[in-house]
Amino acid sequence: MADPYSILGVPKGADDKAIKVAYRKLAKELHPDKNKDNPKASDRFSEVTQAYDLLSDPKKRGQYDRGEIDENGQPRFAGNPFGGGGGYSQGGPAGGNFDFGSGGIDLGDIFDGLFGGAGGARPGAGPGQRPQHAPPPKGANIAYAHLVSFTDAATLAPQRIMLGDGKTVEFKLPAGIVAGQQIRIPGKGQPGPGGYGDAMVTLKIGRHPDLVRDGDNIRIDLPISLKEAVAGGKVKVPTVDGAVMLTVPPRTNSGAVLRIKGRGFTAKTGVRGDQLVTLMIHLPTDPTELARITDILSDSSVRENIGV
Repeated sequence: MADPYSILGVPKGADDKAIKVAYRKLAKELHPDKNKDNPKASDRFSEVTQAYDLLSDPKKRGQYDRGEIDENGQPRFAGNPFGGGGGYSQGGPAGGNFDFGSGGIDLGDIFDGLFGGAGGARPGAGPGQRPQHAPPPKGANIAYAHLVSFTDAATLAPQRIMLGDGKTVEFKLPAGIVAGQQIRIPGKGQPGPGGYGDAMVTLKIGRHPDLVRDGDNIRIDLPISLKEAVAGGKVKVPTVDGAVMLTVPPRTNSGAVLRIKGRGFTAKTGVRGDQLVTLMIHLPTDPTELARITDILSDSSVRENIGV
């Protein structure tokens, strides 16, 4: 690699801010996402990143300026390294281990600003360990929005989504799903020097014509006839798992709530909530039928039992 100052186009006395600004400008121009048909840009991008990696680390920059390390971060030996000559960093003994840096700079903040969080973070170097070089950054993530039907959200049915490249992938819904939640599909984002970014899918939940979510439970207002309220009977109730028959006890008041266990949303614990059915007495509009009901309602005990 050539002189890092020349690669970034800054003078040797440039401050940290000038070096960072120069790198950001070059990184935007040379990023592989913008130069897919120019393989040389990827090499130049790596060279610019390596130069910034050296100059943005105060310790390594000082060692380079003093001639202790070269542009690749490797030690320069003055004279015979086995003859006690000078040129060793830290005055270390010949043949010993040398500390030529603290592990480098974390490039994550740079790439977060440039490419939407696609930068790769440098692994830390623990006590007694040699510093590790920062891995090349992955490509940018791609954001998607996906509408999940009310029924699918409650039952956690598998989902399929078409990506920007026209390919379709399947993914699972999480327990405790809520609107606005994001699902990460690894490796389905933009390409980069360190691999592909991810697809970030924001979930939306559709509405149901009859059912309403209430936490992990589901509610429904179900109309029943006066006859069913007084005498009892079986009524059909829609659920996310299909219609079920529900038994209405005799003398049921309007507004009574019946519970169907295990027909709600799946909680984070993996346990499904219930469906709560609120019974609403429905009076007919036919005059003859209304007259008959009026006669029935003349009985005060009936009125009390059905709550009208």
